[in-house]
Amino acid sequence: MKFKYALVAVALAGTTAVAQQLTYPTTKKIEHVDTYHGTKVADPYRWLEDDMSKETAAWVEAENKVTFPYLEAIPYRAQLHARVKQLNDYPKYGSPSRKGPYYFFSKNDGLQDQSVLYIQKGLDGTPEVLLDPNKWPGAPTTRLAGFAPSADAKYAVYGISKAGSDWQQYKVIELATKKTLADTIDWVKVSGIAWHADGFYYSRYPEPAKGQSEKAAINLDHRVYFHKLGTPQSQDRQIYQDAANPQRFNIVGTTEDERFALLTVSDRGKGKDGNALFIRDLSRGQREFNPVVKDITNDSYGVVDNVADKLLIETNHTAPNGRVVLVDPKKPGEANWKTILKEKPEVLQGASTAGGKIFATYLKDVTTHAYVYDMEGNLENEVELPGPGIAGGFFGNRDDTFVFYSFNSLNVPPTIYRYDIATKKSTVFRRAEVPGYNADLYETKSVFYTSKDGTKVPMFLVHKKGLKLDGTNPTLLYAYGGFNIVQSPTFSATRLALLEQGFVYANANLRGGGEYGEDWHRQGMKLKKQNVFDDFIAAAEWLIANKYTSSDRLAAQGGSNGGLLVGAVINQRPELFKVAIPQVGVMDMLRFDKFTIGFNWRADYGSSEDAEEFKALYAYSPLHNIKAGAKYPATLITTADHDDRVVPAHSFKYAATLQEKAGKDSGPLLIRIDTSSGHGSSSQSKAIETAADIYAFIMHNLGVKPMVTGTR
Repeated sequence: MKFKYALVAVALAGTTAVAQQLTYPTTKKIEHVDTYHGTKVADPYRWLEDDMSKETAAWVEAENKVTFPYLEAIPYRAQLHARVKQLNDYPKYGSPSRKGPYYFFSKNDGLQDQSVLYIQKGLDGTPEVLLDPNKWPGAPTTRLAGFAPSADAKYAVYGISKAGSDWQQYKVIELATKKTLADTIDWVKVSGIAWHADGFYYSRYPEPAKGQSEKAAINLDHRVYFHKLGTPQSQDRQIYQDAANPQRFNIVGTTEDERFALLTVSDRGKGKDGNALFIRDLSRGQREFNPVVKDITNDSYGVVDNVADKLLIETNHTAPNGRVVLVDPKKPGEANWKTILKEKPEVLQGASTAGGKIFATYLKDVTTHAYVYDMEGNLENEVELPGPGIAGGFFGNRDDTFVFYSFNSLNVPPTIYRYDIATKKSTVFRRAEVPGYNADLYETKSVFYTSKDGTKVPMFLVHKKGLKLDGTNPTLLYAYGGFNIVQSPTFSATRLALLEQGFVYANANLRGGGEYGEDWHRQGMKLKKQNVFDDFIAAAEWLIANKYTSSDRLAAQGGSNGGLLVGAVINQRPELFKVAIPQVGVMDMLRFDKFTIGFNWRADYGSSEDAEEFKALYAYSPLHNIKAGAKYPATLITTADHDDRVVPAHSFKYAATLQEKAGKDSGPLLIRIDTSSGHGSSSQSKAIETAADIYAFIMHNLGVKPMVTGTR
């Protein structure tokens, strides 16, 4: 069946009128002042931090009564929502994994709110539904949050998250019968699922005290337990607790052969972004965790596999771009380490083992290169990828003869490949077919621009072919810039709704991320965080100077740490952008560590408890640097009621302050507060609704007249 779909062109003369008619809620102010190292800082909207109060709920309702009527008045909002929905209506698969005779993979038929987990015997077997979150209580916002089968493939543990929360509940399923057992584990957060013998290790927090907010209260005293199948959680054996360091994360994993239990300990609340590593040799019945790396520094250590009684470890110790070493836990001193994969000029994206080989992926200018080594670290071959893009996967078991990996880029939809270890060849296993998408209509390019201090920063662009560089193209600039995370140039079917309207999409790879290893990360941390904002501003200036767009046609978007980025940048350069979309942002840089696991971010941001770091934080904190009377771009702040990672109070206080202080000539300053959702959208339908509203807001305020799209 073919049908035409169009976004009807509309006159936008009413845009300014709509903005001028907005009346924001009058937000109560209280007298509250904190003193930081002799500096007094007012916090008049502190009361909005109480997410359990009726007063906060009333404020949320009042703000949404301004925001949603504004969005509903955009003439093509409904059509845009329908278009985004149509673009996402195609089967989406996850790469298969194997345990024993079974293969597991996720699939979304198209518009299902949650992907379904399938099981099949053998690669040629018939897929059967194993877990369908769409049929669970709390659907459609209850999701599958983890899955780990036992070594004998008799059972699997799976995690359940409700309404977008980071809190999880663990259940156990018998794979042969697909029967969920009575075993139930509550109050899980920041945890692995590590099988051993007749049970599994996991990490949890104590149950919150009665009357304490599950969504905002700080999380302390992370403990490790062992659960024996068929017993109640009350009988679980506590394996590890560090009462003297309640902010630490303590996570246990096990090796494939279950010989070793691996305890990873991190203490980012004290400003260290590395970890310590301890092990138990379970084959010898050890009861204590013995140190492999005892001290927590800024260096990271992750066990890739064990080779008999030794550990293959990926680390950035003395190697900012990463390397792989072989360590004997009986003689763990660095002098005894054997280098297997030495550090390269490119950053090590990840290392894994399968079929007796080591697979290592490296990033070169934010594109993946994949290599195969023998277990001694001798290079055997490079995996031939389809082209410049991002690849991931290459996981497997020791007896596997092939592995799966996925590949995509800004204009190439996700494709799953099967790599045969013996022949060293890749073949397409599953290819995504996005409705009506024609890659030949678009082009991508990688550019480098110069930041304020002379640093060269990469940026990826995608747009329709034949783009005229006349400074009039509507452009969306997106970035993240933090936590050693790579802002990968990946495909988005949703984004096509903008590209087909003539938008340029720019993906900037700012310092603070992991694009060029730990050195690149450190150039955007703590006292150097301003580099991240300078990089983003320079990206915008480059786009304007090279005639891709102008300030009147430029939108900025970022989420979480990227929401902080957008909030900081529009304070520093409000005239540079016409539209700003700060999503679930960290906006109060003086109090971010007072909620849930916010203390974990001190390793990247620093802390207001330190005098020098306070000075840096206070200088850029989005909440504290809003310029009274300044003309701000049209701003749509987004958050959700169940975000227990970056709690909504950040966005609440920021929105109230922006509406109070911004000049009358500013664009609309709105906050969109989703319900039954968290740090990310809790269902595909909510993700589609949010994206459509954001795109409608951007297009409306950039003055874009929607044009007819293609056909299907």
